[in-house]
Amino acid sequence: MPSPEDREPLTDPLITVIGIGADGWTSVPESSWRRLLTADVILGGARHLAMLPDTLDVVREPWPSPLRDHLPALLERHAGRNVVALASGDPLVSGIGSTLIALLGEGAVRIEPALSSVALARARLGWPAEACSVVTVVGRDLHAVLRELAPGWRVVVLSSDASTPDELARLLVALGYGESRMTVLGDLGAPEESRSEATAATWTGPAPRLNVIALDLRGPVVAAWTAGLPDDAFDHDGQLTKRDVRASALARLAPQPGQLLWDVGAGAGSVGIEWMRAHPRCWTIAVESDQARGQRIARNAARLGVPTLRVVHGRAPVVLDDLPAPDAIFVGGGATVPGLLEVCRERLARAGRLVVHGVTLETESLLAAAYGEHGGELTRISVEHAAPIGSFSGWTPARAVTQWSWSKP
Repeated sequence: MPSPEDREPLTDPLITVIGIGADGWTSVPESSWRRLLTADVILGGARHLAMLPDTLDVVREPWPSPLRDHLPALLERHAGRNVVALASGDPLVSGIGSTLIALLGEGAVRIEPALSSVALARARLGWPAEACSVVTVVGRDLHAVLRELAPGWRVVVLSSDASTPDELARLLVALGYGESRMTVLGDLGAPEESRSEATAATWTGPAPRLNVIALDLRGPVVAAWTAGLPDDAFDHDGQLTKRDVRASALARLAPQPGQLLWDVGAGAGSVGIEWMRAHPRCWTIAVESDQARGQRIARNAARLGVPTLRVVHGRAPVVLDDLPAPDAIFVGGGATVPGLLEVCRERLARAGRLVVHGVTLETESLLAAAYGEHGGELTRISVEHAAPIGSFSGWTPARAVTQWSWSKP
């Protein structure tokens, strides 16, 4: 399916998405009402469809489940008709609007938003947009909130349901953030709007089904958004790209929003995890042949706030054939496997970055040959750490790492 930017913009949208506030039709403007009255088909969740007047003569159809699998067929069935969809608040804030644009393209979807729950939450608390971040866990892994952990930072969390505040409170306490202030805002904009406050450690609930959680975080520094997390931030069996050489690799991989990294021979997943921590829209596929290590990568990713990291079990280069083309590739192990580097160079997107590490003489020879043939940058990284020598201290050298980095023209 082509990406939205590859499609020709349409002059007449295929579908109009109307946002409805928690106060129902009160805040819906007259222009949106006119679109509803002239629609042939109205799509929406059961709650939204139930709000429509009985006198409205129109086809009403609920969203299919699972949505992404069946949505194309639903839209095709109503092709050529005047279709309106109903959504909560701003349809582009973790809403159906984003899904429809990804499927149809920007010009095919008209958005008529109501106030989002995020805007209402910030207004209730007096939090400027630039002074907090927003994380949605609607139908997603709650561990995504953990990427944002930082003392003094503020986060607005879009809850999945009434159980989210309880689960989030337990997660924060487990990571030393029990003193964080939790404000649970229920049914924002509705007459029954509610507000409950407690620390994560003292939160007892209950919470309304529709709620937004505002976090004023209090706790230790557990990680950073720059490259080079401490080695002990990762559970590993020794197969770990160490902190200093990992930072060097990520500097050359250059994470960019929306781009995909292949972490080949991922070990503990440290490079792929830090790639995703660099920006919420960075993506990683970690390729690892060892099942136990693959499971460990998934646990490390969840604990460090990037639970959507994808782990693929298999041996490169064969397993790479079915993966989407990457914008960057890190090869932390197995560079001497015949054909691997050739496949990586071929599959890499234009202007993509490839970084390969080696510690053996055989790999070093291979990387020197690749540098001689293709150019790039060849670096040998030696790191020494101070350690006790009797009653004194001295330098203990780590094994030197040869690093070849190359950018595709």
